[in-house]
Amino acid sequence: MESAAVFAGLQPNPGRHHHLLAPSRSAIKLLPPPFTDKHHFCPLPLKLQKQSHYASCINDNAINNGNTLRVASPASNITSELADIDWDNLGFGFMPTDYMYVMKCSQGENFSKGELQRFGNIELSPSAGILNYGQGLFEGLKAYRKHDGNILLFRPEENAMRLKMGAERMCMPSPSVEQFVEAVKATVLANERWIPPSGKGSLYIRPLLMGSGAVLGLAPAPEYTFLIYVSPVGNYFKEGLAPINLVVETEMHRATPGGTGGVKTVGNYAAVLKAQSAAKAKGYSDVLYLDSVQKRYLEEVSSCNVFIVKGNLIVTPAIKGTILPGITRKSIIDVALSQGFEVEERLVSVDELLDADEVFCTGTAVVVSPVGSITHQGKRVTYGNNGVGLVSQQLYSALTSLQMGLTEDRMGWIVELK
Repeated sequence: MESAAVFAGLQPNPGRHHHLLAPSRSAIKLLPPPFTDKHHFCPLPLKLQKQSHYASCINDNAINNGNTLRVASPASNITSELADIDWDNLGFGFMPTDYMYVMKCSQGENFSKGELQRFGNIELSPSAGILNYGQGLFEGLKAYRKHDGNILLFRPEENAMRLKMGAERMCMPSPSVEQFVEAVKATVLANERWIPPSGKGSLYIRPLLMGSGAVLGLAPAPEYTFLIYVSPVGNYFKEGLAPINLVVETEMHRATPGGTGGVKTVGNYAAVLKAQSAAKAKGYSDVLYLDSVQKRYLEEVSSCNVFIVKGNLIVTPAIKGTILPGITRKSIIDVALSQGFEVEERLVSVDELLDADEVFCTGTAVVVSPVGSITHQGKRVTYGNNGVGLVSQQLYSALTSLQMGLTEDRMGWIVELK
């Protein structure tokens, strides 16, 4: 556990979680919960119960009593401990938490009877569809803690609908929108003590949908697992809200027409690692990909959508099957329109990119990330004197204030957990 914590850039929490990730005969075997009496553990049902019920299921002895903070539970008269973490230096790395959500179904059937389990490794056949043929999807969303202790989710139904769209493309059953949202709520509340204090970060929520059944020939798996785990996170880029430096990739491509670039399947992300690693070795923050046909139109960054600004006009590449329909992208478009900007979704050429006043990226992890420079075929163009552009700052402030409950939600995007 110490090595895993150091790898994630976080300090290990003594006496916590090492038993969940201890070596075993099978590296992916689901270990039993460390406590089996009813006082310490109870499997929780699919339907969301009162927050006090989840608090009662958390193991009191597993909480590190040194240097912990206490916060009032907004739904009960009890208090819960915040995890013993250096919240002021929280990076974007994985940290094991208390619970994960698991739900299974067979091919041709519907998901039902999900439950919370102690976080730990999972058991998969070596012949599982996800391991052999990459039949899997994932989502990403965040939970925020308000100053009053209430917990906010940002548009979870959008993630649910995007998962369903991706599942159809990947020949998988998927949870209903209601099942997805209720599972997210249950997982967040069960891991409440890992939600950073207001202004210190967020709880990153990672739903997974995978072909977990054994299959040898190329075919849809016979069984599927929907799983949610969470981790407290800070900024995705080490720069924080500071300009990042991108390089345009002209040889390798993220997606092709007719492929799976428009859904959040796991294989899309492994495919960008080579170009991304090479770019980072040269000092760039990430890679901006072009279309694979004409090789002159913008698509997206490795895991972010991209926008350019020219005067009062904001332009982003249109969604046509090769670009992921980002939820933050969709939200930024609506926020920009509400603030009087013109917004166009269309083809965006490299020449237009290099002539822009500002460039920024959007995504769940980064929210809004301003671009300080673009390098294309050895030519480097800078934006905004290497500072954060006014439009980027304005849109970042508007969206994050909404996500964190600092401004009124006139869009109807926030789900508040009492």
